[in-house]
Amino acid sequence: MTSTAGASTCSARVPRAELPEFLRNRVRLRAAAVLSSFAFQRARRGEDAQPTMALALQELAGVNKLELAEEDNGAYADAAVRVGASRWSAEAPTVAGKGLRIVTGAGEPGQTCVALIDARSPGDTLVRRCTYGLVWTASANANAAGTALALAVQPLDAWRELWLFQRNTDGWRIDVLPPSLDAPDLGYLEFAGWVPGKPQLLAAREARSEGRLRRSFEVIDMTTLATDKRVDDPASLSVFYRSQDAVWKRQTVALR
Repeated sequence: MTSTAGASTCSARVPRAELPEFLRNRVRLRAAAVLSSFAFQRARRGEDAQPTMALALQELAGVNKLELAEEDNGAYADAAVRVGASRWSAEAPTVAGKGLRIVTGAGEPGQTCVALIDARSPGDTLVRRCTYGLVWTASANANAAGTALALAVQPLDAWRELWLFQRNTDGWRIDVLPPSLDAPDLGYLEFAGWVPGKPQLLAAREARSEGRLRRSFEVIDMTTLATDKRVDDPASLSVFYRSQDAVWKRQTVALR
């Protein structure tokens, strides 16, 4: 069995200097996909996954799209979604701040329990839910009003969900938004920003459904969880230009 340490250096072992550019692209795509999977596995074992995921991101960014063979377009999309699903493993855990934040703890064997608290009253748990997935604390992002928080949770190495914590008239609730309604396969749904003054959030979605990979940029109604607007190009959605989160724009692979 290949070790994670071996996987982290797999791309360096493949001689590339003499390869034509389209073949180098194939090596980069394969390395990006494999490294992102190993980063997830390392994180599940409590190991440092940041170097491995950094290499995966580097390999994906190194793909020369001008020299990408037409028959490799599918492999490029596949690798990008796999990298996108695990990209939070390249980020260090967050330091607790003011306002809403999450605290994780052990649940049943293999589980992580997530509690939402207000830093102003740290002894009170607003809402709590447990998961067998990886909880990416660095992804936690609260809105300015302190009434909602978005969090990335990754159950599988190529599947990442968006957890939405929000307060309504009955108190706090947690909704889990998957990349697609199909059985978990390949995809991610990620927070991309809050829409000021409205119960809406921006999201980027990439998922394989019915055998096809689809990418979209959306405005999601937080009350109904329905998608109000959906486009293939965020430039076509003015609210993305006005309200996209700066950290998301800098880190996401959806804008490749």
